Amino acid sequence: MPDMRFAPPNPLRIADRASGLNAVSVRSYNERLVLSLLLQSKDITRLEIGERTGLSAQTVSVIVRSLEQEGLIAKGEAQRGRVGPPTVPISLNPEGAYSVGISVGHRQVEVVLVDFVGSIRSHTVLPFSAAQDTNHPQFMTAIAKAIADLPRHLHSRIAGIGLALPGDEAELELTPKAARERFDALQEEVEREIGYPVYVQNDITAAAGGESMFGVAKHLSDYLFFYLGARLHSRLILNHQIYNTTAAVSFDVGILRLEQEIRKNGNSPSELWERRADWPSFGDAEIAWQRELLEQMKSSIAALKPFVPVASVVLSSYAPQAVCKAICRELEQAMPGISAIAGNIERSPKAVGAAGLPFSSRFMVE
Repeated sequence: MPDMRFAPPNPLRIADRASGLNAVSVRSYNERLVLSLLLQSKDITRLEIGERTGLSAQTVSVIVRSLEQEGLIAKGEAQRGRVGPPTVPISLNPEGAYSVGISVGHRQVEVVLVDFVGSIRSHTVLPFSAAQDTNHPQFMTAIAKAIADLPRHLHSRIAGIGLALPGDEAELELTPKAARERFDALQEEVEREIGYPVYVQNDITAAAGGESMFGVAKHLSDYLFFYLGARLHSRLILNHQIYNTTAAVSFDVGILRLEQEIRKNGNSPSELWERRADWPSFGDAEIAWQRELLEQMKSSIAALKPFVPVASVVLSSYAPQAVCKAICRELEQAMPGISAIAGNIERSPKAVGAAGLPFSSRFMVE
């Protein structure tokens, strides 16, 4: 059978119950195989599904018919003009399933509702203080609002809730201790109060999974993933598998370092955190920071190369995409043979990645 493995990171816990979507908690491997292929490839035919999965034409027809009846996939218009009968392209139905993704950071909490192809349908940002209250009512209200933004007749199509929590010790130190102590209880509390199964993952691994499922890394099997947040993080992806190790390290060359450099120059870094297409120029502080950031990325790639010949790098961030693209251009110039790609999940990459956890757990090949 051709290589059809598609494995976003497994959440730390698979929910033990199903909700909605006809209460299907365990799908057949072949159904998951077809759905995984459709996630990676839009508008493909039954013949192509058979060729790429190794499934017989009859099996493909049965699966496609079943998934279409369930509303998980949709057919396009018949394509004519070739020898033989017209071909009908098949894609995931964006309204076939929905998921809520939550990212808890040291500055803010982001809550998104995404459809089956990863498009954001609802987005809420809370200052972190709103999530650390004893009963965190605003936090729960934001989740409930994301669900309420979906028409009620589609609530049964919510596959679950993904929760991305920080695991980096250095970043956890930035978070109030009282809030850190609540992280372990969040999954149970959200399930109890909201009523959907909750899937948990480390936030950097979730972001990498989001780019693998919905973003620029969808068609990459091997690459080094960088996440530029308060610090610089990385994950190695080989044969679509994201290696989430407890030995993962981060580097103090992230956006917090740039913020510190800007303050040293007597300027305000407030525009770093505003939602905009690009940053204003921060002058020498930004130039020095970008040089240090690139040196660390080059060092990480060079350390990996003797063991894994990775040729592709993906850089994801909540920083403007224009900034990430500029960093990628500089990296390619500094390291010939490396293809550096800026992630295209521009809003809430960690939360969108978290939203992919229920989809990967319930529908995709793991």
